[in-house]
Amino acid sequence: MTAGDTEPVTTRSLPVPDGLDGERVDAGLARLFGLSRTRAADLAAAGAVRINGRTVGKSERLVADAVLEVEVPDDPVTIDHIIAEPVEGLRVIYDDADIVVVDKPVGVAAHPSPGWAGPTVLAGLAAQGFTIATSGAAERQGIVHRLDVGTSGVMVVAKSEHAYSALKRAFKVRDVRKEYLAVVQGHPDPSSGTIDAPIDRHPTSSHRWAVVADGKPSVTHYSTVEAFPHASLLRIRLETGRTHQIRVHMSAVRHPCVGDLTYGADPVLAARLGLQRQWLHAECLAFEHPASGEPVEFHSALPADLEQALEILRAAG
Repeated sequence: MTAGDTEPVTTRSLPVPDGLDGERVDAGLARLFGLSRTRAADLAAAGAVRINGRTVGKSERLVADAVLEVEVPDDPVTIDHIIAEPVEGLRVIYDDADIVVVDKPVGVAAHPSPGWAGPTVLAGLAAQGFTIATSGAAERQGIVHRLDVGTSGVMVVAKSEHAYSALKRAFKVRDVRKEYLAVVQGHPDPSSGTIDAPIDRHPTSSHRWAVVADGKPSVTHYSTVEAFPHASLLRIRLETGRTHQIRVHMSAVRHPCVGDLTYGADPVLAARLGLQRQWLHAECLAFEHPASGEPVEFHSALPADLEQALEILRAAG
């Protein structure tokens, strides 16, 4: 880069919620903006983080209601191959010549992307010796669908080129059953129903999505499994698969996922339940096997942090 060149950046900003008052800057950045802790620390060291307009270091403390700003470079992902890197907690549920189904832990991205320096499913599979389909962009080879970094659960990756094409088509035409468990604030009324509301990028926040009139059609079906004094456990089936769909839809009906500070969750309740992320888990994935055509179905058990939060809610009831 020559003198005078400016690296393109995206500026993100959010008010600091009460629950993050006194938190370290790097930890708060990671929670609010979905960055890895390492990436957040690097940005702070580079002078890219501000509180109320004042540049701050990674170890300084957040103040409730202050405006936290971060400048994230818009670097294109230029990955010719995936570097194998063991991923703690990444468990293979099933694999054959065409597919590998994994139980993705929280804090792991599906694939590399700008601004993410943390672990990925593809790197973890490479470290376990799996060969993935070469179809798709270099950084997304074999990826036919994704889970958010902060969402755990079951995910399928294509190993063969035929599986990649067949599964991409199945997801596109909605011939896949995707079921999640979510704990949301309050009690949805009705207790079972459908949210049919278009989603697109948030008009003023680059890292969030929102219900907007001219967005893409988005349909979420939900039913209440268990009710607590201040929250509800829902089973959710996605008809479409927009980015952050469940989080956006539940926030739009004023029942955000517990722990989801990005979409308006109560930080005090999240802290009481010991949550460092949204209570959202991809529990079931069912589809026709791309080679045999037979129906297959895979499940993921709740991880320890979500199970613990449920136990606290039940004890309070």
